[in-house]
Amino acid sequence: MEAIGLVWNEAIVRPMLNSLVFLYAILFNNFGIAIIAFTIIIRGLTIPLTVRQARQTRLMAGIQPKLKQLQEKHSKDKQKLSQETMRLYRSSGVSPIGCLGPLVIQMPIWIGLFQALRETLPTTPDAIISLSQKLYSWLPAVHSAVPLSNQFTWLNLAEPDPTPILPILVGVTTWLQQKMVTVPSGDPRQASTNNILLWMMPIMLAVFAFGFPSGLALYWTISNIVGCVIQYFITGWTCLLYTSPSPRDRG
Repeated sequence: MEAIGLVWNEAIVRPMLNSLVFLYAILFNNFGIAIIAFTIIIRGLTIPLTVRQARQTRLMAGIQPKLKQLQEKHSKDKQKLSQETMRLYRSSGVSPIGCLGPLVIQMPIWIGLFQALRETLPTTPDAIISLSQKLYSWLPAVHSAVPLSNQFTWLNLAEPDPTPILPILVGVTTWLQQKMVTVPSGDPRQASTNNILLWMMPIMLAVFAFGFPSGLALYWTISNIVGCVIQYFITGWTCLLYTSPSPRDRG
C-alpha cells in the first residue's frame, strides 16, 4: 500500500500541485485563474478521448433500431439476446465502454486535485513548509509564489462555497454534459436507466460540492462547460434536444 501511495503522490498529486503553483505564478498570482487554465489544459489533452466518446455515441444511436429488433426477437432468451447484442456491437464497431473514456480519466484527476488543493492552499506555517518541500527545484517561479492567496471572487478556494451558486452550477453543467453524451434509446428499460443516471450523477456531485473546497467545484464546473463546447462541435445539440418517446409513441 505504501508503494501505491508513493506512486499516486509522485505521478498524480505532486505534478498537479506544481502545475497549479506554476500557473498561479505566471497568471497574476490568481489561483482561480490558475484552476481555470489548468482545467482547459486537461480538457485539451483529453480531446482525443472525447472525440472517441462522441463517435461511440453516434454508433450506439445508429444501432438502436437493430437492438430493439433483437430485444423483441429474443425477449424470452436472455443468453441468446446477450450473445446477439455483443455480435452486433462487434460488427458495428461499438464498444460498450467506449463512452466512459473521459469519465475514467476525470475521476483520478478529480481525486488528485482534491488532495493537491488541500496541500497547495495551506493555512498553517507547518503546512507551508510541507508545501515548499513538494515543489520541484527545477521549476522556475514556484518557490517565490508560496504562500498562495486562496481568494477568487467571493470564494475562498480552500473552503466550500458559502452560497449555493457553485454547487448549483456543478449540478447544472454536469447534467448538460451528460445529456449531450447520453445515447438516445427507444427501449423503455434502457431509457429509464439512462434517465436515472442522467439525474443521479449531477445531484450527487452538487451535494458533494456543498462540502468540498470551492476550488474543486470550480474545476468541475469549468471542465463541464469546456466539455459541452467540445461536444457541440462534434455532435451539435442532437442528444441535448432529444426527448424520450412517450408510451403512446412507442406503441
